[in-house]
Amino acid sequence: MDKKLIALLACPVCKGELKLDRDRNELICYQDAMAFPIRDGIPVMLASEARTLTTDERLDKH
Repeated sequence: MDKKLIALLACPVCKGELKLDRDRNELICYQDAMAFPIRDGIPVMLASEARTLTTDERLDKH
């Protein structure tokens, strides 16, 4: 994903900053401990589609 596009996106739950996880192809909101998938280059910004971060992921804020 383009870094400029990521900078424009915000978490749909808290409106906070998102971080790109290239390895898992997800956008991460550490504040809400949610990971939003990127499918076919399109971020899926639905809370119902997000997964909850593990405790280890919450502590590892890259």
